[in-house]
Amino acid sequence: MKRSVFFISDATGITAEALGKSLLSQFESIEFERITLPYIDTVQKAQQAVERIKKQAEWDGERPIVIDTILNQEVREVISTSGAYMADVFGAFLRPLEVELNKKSSYTVGKAHSIVNDRHYMDRIAAVHFALDNDDGARTTHYENADIILLGVSRCGKTPTCLYLGLQYGICAANYPLTEEDTEELRLPRELVPYRDKLFGLTIDPERLQAIRHERRANSKYSSPRQCEMEVRGVEALYNKENIPWLDSTHHSIEEMAARIMAEANITTHVKKHLSV
Repeated sequence: MKRSVFFISDATGITAEALGKSLLSQFESIEFERITLPYIDTVQKAQQAVERIKKQAEWDGERPIVIDTILNQEVREVISTSGAYMADVFGAFLRPLEVELNKKSSYTVGKAHSIVNDRHYMDRIAAVHFALDNDDGARTTHYENADIILLGVSRCGKTPTCLYLGLQYGICAANYPLTEEDTEELRLPRELVPYRDKLFGLTIDPERLQAIRHERRANSKYSSPRQCEMEVRGVEALYNKENIPWLDSTHHSIEEMAARIMAEANITTHVKKHLSV
């Protein structure tokens, strides 16, 4: 079974996408074709969107689903003529909140992703720079400024997780690659010893790791099943010996990994001094 879903917004569409994808993930037996239409902020653009929705309905033989965060009522009324099933994200929650808070919403487009708190925005930018500057053990001289240091074998997901922690939460995350030499004696690299309380390990299924490495460097020792198995078992043994908390990244998205790491490491978002690294 296949259904088309339009995420429509008079701003970026990020909110509609995020909530919509979360809702759709609960329907695993249905294949969804996702189409995002951002900045539908005029009647003319809305009319063009309606034409596209109607054409999609003809192709599919099913009415599309529209998940929208449109605040302009005139624009939304045009979209409603498309014949699609309409799910109004803001309408479902803003009006009841207005009643509860006894106050009218500002109905401002793009409010969720504007730079309302400039300090928090700058913290996130600084954290992304920190992740890039302290990626893959390139340097360890700024680890005292890290909120967390991710460990793991090459290609287990350390870098994208660090970048997401920085961009989404303003968390300063460094990462250090553990090699075969590091795990032979089941001993932490000396660079990491002073920061034991900041360490968090990642692991991955050896077969999945082999597939990822094969795409990067096919038919090499680096991507061989034996090498992948040995490295993964080595880091897991090191985590257990040194009592380092760790997470298997095989079946988790970057978003879920970041949330789990923050919860297990007891990290909360907070306003920090700006870093110069």
